[in-house]
Amino acid sequence: MNKQEFAKRRQRLIDIMGENSIAVLPNAKVSPRNRDVDYIFRSDSNFHYLSGFDEPESLLVIVPGRPHGEYLLFCRERDLDKEIWNGYRAGQEGAIEKYGADDSYPFSDLNDILPGLLEGKEKVFYTMGNVPSFDHRMVGWLNHLRNASRQGISSPNEMVELDHVLNELRLFKSSSEIKAMRHAAETSAQAHIRAMKFTKPGKWEYQVEAEIIHEFMKNDCRSPAYPSIVGGGENGCILHYIENNHRLKNNDLLLIDAGAEHDYYAADITRTFPVNGKFTTCQKTLYNIVLDAQKTAIAEVKPGNHWNQPHEAAVRVLTEGLLKIGLLKGKLETLIKNEKYRDFYMHRTGHWLGMDVHDVGDYKVGGEWRLLEPGMVLTVEPGLYIRDPKNIPKKWHFIGIRIEDDVLVTKTGNDVLSKSAPKEVEEIEALMATQ
Repeated sequence: MNKQEFAKRRQRLIDIMGENSIAVLPNAKVSPRNRDVDYIFRSDSNFHYLSGFDEPESLLVIVPGRPHGEYLLFCRERDLDKEIWNGYRAGQEGAIEKYGADDSYPFSDLNDILPGLLEGKEKVFYTMGNVPSFDHRMVGWLNHLRNASRQGISSPNEMVELDHVLNELRLFKSSSEIKAMRHAAETSAQAHIRAMKFTKPGKWEYQVEAEIIHEFMKNDCRSPAYPSIVGGGENGCILHYIENNHRLKNNDLLLIDAGAEHDYYAADITRTFPVNGKFTTCQKTLYNIVLDAQKTAIAEVKPGNHWNQPHEAAVRVLTEGLLKIGLLKGKLETLIKNEKYRDFYMHRTGHWLGMDVHDVGDYKVGGEWRLLEPGMVLTVEPGLYIRDPKNIPKKWHFIGIRIEDDVLVTKTGNDVLSKSAPKEVEEIEALMATQ
């Protein structure tokens, strides 16, 4: 993303905020992994969305109509000794030149400067609870201003949830954002192809995961968007299985849910395929039910349809399929109404996708399912998970299948960003036959 992209986002926020207001957004904190080792730092998604700035100990302030500039960035000062040990810092000059701030101040000067910026404002756009340690400072500054009212100092009288405003902006992706998401999705698709070519009986789940991570990093996606799920056999029936430490067995399926992150934007793809490269009859039967459900659901992703229509479509196809093969018994409409399918399909069919893998944005507006609009991106991921209840024939036991794609809503319908990851039975078997 370039500086102009971030400037457009800040301007949209300024237009919403109006006059006599201020937005205050602290960045994420460094999190310790163990003793003197920290997790790799990643900026808060909203903070990066507005600034592109990627250093800890930083704070973003937006003041509409401020004569000396509306965008202020508090960050660490340059320190050559510390930079030798821990890497470069932008400092105040870099914050202005590289990141487009109108003014920049040392993070250590917050107590001296921020109360003056808050003074006289009517509204404060801020989110309590995101950074609890900063909440205490914010409350302290506001209380100080209230206590100074006898001196003619006015304090803000309204707190507005900043996250809610930004969530709505982030829900609609720009062309630059879509470009980043295409790269993440294509890289992830290639990683799934690599995993299919590598997999065979006797390999370990973590070895397959290593192939996936290699493909991510080779294509400028240093980090997965979330911990990769690589579940063989019955592990594929655990929705958020991340141990990835079992040996793959002949005649089992392997479920991989893995997506790369590129330039802060996530992909989220799931594919399920046979460890030995050939689906059994039962596996193929269930797989094609899930695939038909996914295709039907994707067809419902288009402008004017509401959020729940893809889920409703998937549920109907899955229930029909389970009824046809005898895993459910009764009338179709009654089974759907009573949610009997939930014994085998217990999650929903998708979620918003963007900077976070489960991205921000309301699913209902005014109590009604939200209508899909161009620029939204969502996942479509129906599945079936057959464990080993006593009343189910053994031939179906421990088959876990999920098929997931990333879908952009366009003006005329949709665009599947992850379409290059094979999902037809014949495609998968042919690809694995070449290993």
